[in-house]
Amino acid sequence: MPTITLPQTKDIQSGTIRRWRKKAGQAVSKGEVIVEVEGESVLAEIESTLSGTLSEILAAEGQTVSANAPLGVVTLAEKAAAEPAKPAPAAPAAAKPQSTASAPGGTVIPIVMPKAGQSMEEGMLAKWLVAPGAQIKKGEVIFEIETDKAKMEVEATDGGRLSRIVLPDGGTIAVLQPVAYLADNDADVDAYIASQGGVAPAEAAAQPAPAGAGSPTASAAPANPAIVENGRAKASPAARKIAGSRGIDLTILSAGSGPGGRIISTDVPASAPSARQAAPVTPGGTRRRISQMGKAIARNLSLSKQTIPHFYVRMTINAEALFSFYQAEKTKYPVTLNDVVVLACAKVIMEFPAFRSQIAGDEIIEFQTANIGVAVAMEEGLVVPVLASTERLTLAKVSSETKRIAAAARAGKIEGMGTGVFTITNMGMYGIEEFAAIINPPESAILAVGTAREAVVVKDGALRAGRVMTMTLSADHRLINGALGARFLGRLREILEAPAVLL
Repeated sequence: MPTITLPQTKDIQSGTIRRWRKKAGQAVSKGEVIVEVEGESVLAEIESTLSGTLSEILAAEGQTVSANAPLGVVTLAEKAAAEPAKPAPAAPAAAKPQSTASAPGGTVIPIVMPKAGQSMEEGMLAKWLVAPGAQIKKGEVIFEIETDKAKMEVEATDGGRLSRIVLPDGGTIAVLQPVAYLADNDADVDAYIASQGGVAPAEAAAQPAPAGAGSPTASAAPANPAIVENGRAKASPAARKIAGSRGIDLTILSAGSGPGGRIISTDVPASAPSARQAAPVTPGGTRRRISQMGKAIARNLSLSKQTIPHFYVRMTINAEALFSFYQAEKTKYPVTLNDVVVLACAKVIMEFPAFRSQIAGDEIIEFQTANIGVAVAMEEGLVVPVLASTERLTLAKVSSETKRIAAAARAGKIEGMGTGVFTITNMGMYGIEEFAAIINPPESAILAVGTAREAVVVKDGALRAGRVMTMTLSADHRLINGALGARFLGRLREILEAPAVLL
């Protein structure tokens, strides 16, 4: 029988059962939230992936369980009448999650869109690598997806015959919803879908909007209004947070694209609806779909500027010693100027706790290590893999590890995403002299580094040729004030103008 488990994410390594919304013996619907689990920094709502009956609760309220632990068992609708519900035990039983379900005619195994992270609410199926009718093996890569963070390959969790694909290439669907089914008999898939109380996921999600389609006016009530339960619109926690920051009442929106009409983060408009008509499309213009990664980047940057009070501190340093040091080390191993800046920042961050702290609700979380995010340019925008415990590394190790995580990020694997405490973005290789960056939430600061350029400098009242570099610190004023930001940059300058201390 299908088991509901606690998903493992960067925010949830373990969790405490806060509240069961359903009792053993009650009917549940696919996509319905049945239990709330409190992690270290989030309140996760766990949904049922099937329709049926919550036949057994394996983890009682108040109990703390580890990630991937079984929470409860859902009996499929056609079996519910034959199996009595079991009361919640005092401790969870060891059970392996099952993905196999029995249809009236035979065994059918749904293949679902994976949930690759707590913040992921939907994914785009970029490309199928197998065709209907093929026999697939457990662990075989069967399709590629594009999430809000990266592109990745998805392996089969079960083996069998790929009976039907219900989400084609380019289709978008909510996480944990079926994209295909394994079955020996195609007719069993129809019976299984019917037993779940619905039809296959609408392929309309994969269809592009008509070329001339524009946004509906907000002056009229939505044709398909949001679902309201107990006075609140049915929405995910991420959607509620974004709507709150934008001053949007979710109840006036249309039903969402999530399971059962649930509003998810991508359904929340950039601003509150108004009566203004959508601007016409410029004749001769072309449209293209925004990638999942592009949408996530835009959403995070907008959230950062709307919710974090940025201020900026800029400093130009004498980069002659830094440049000479870098060139000397480069003869020994393939170090970059940015590697030196990364290690120097890690050392300074350990001296200034505010730069390795984050705001979480009414609390401040101070981290004990300098996990440095290194911005990497991608076609869709910037991604930020993280170099863990950078302050403990040698310069040579920083050099090799930075190259490795950057290469992995360009290949679609972003290491340590969400674990950074500070980000460095460098546009010096493009000849940019100075720029200001947007803080990567929930971090407290980001450093924008310009090129180490030749310039006329003044020393002891005389002009001479030299080299300078400009750095701009963007900081969260809730944690870092102007004086602290200035002290941070001053200390960083001390190290970069005498970089031999890093060896």
